[in-house]
Amino acid sequence: MQDPIVSITPEQVVGETARIKAEGYRFVTLSCVENDEAMVDILYHFDRNYQMTHLRLTVPRDQPIPSITPVYLAAFLVENEIQDLFGLRFEGLPIDYHRTFYLEEEVREAPLCTYAVGEIKK
Repeated sequence: MQDPIVSITPEQVVGETARIKAEGYRFVTLSCVENDEAMVDILYHFDRNYQMTHLRLTVPRDQPIPSITPVYLAAFLVENEIQDLFGLRFEGLPIDYHRTFYLEEEVREAPLCTYAVGEIKK
């Protein structure tokens, strides 16, 4: 059995996440996958009564990603982790460690990013 994966746009992320929460799903985690030098997939995973559902957001790596932390508070941990490890940016992240959640401030490259990362902006 394969769980459903729904592709969404950046404009839909917060609304779809709020809809899923209203349907009684709990937030499980986010995953990040590099597609190539320019694009990444952010996968959002949710569970309700052992039924998983997933959202897939494909975005350019330099485009800020809307934060879902205002919908699911627990997402702030994974969003900060992805910022650290992949060099991405979550826009509207209320608890933002500015890429120092796991990394020291002097670290200029995201350790799990295969491709070059730009300068850290605070």
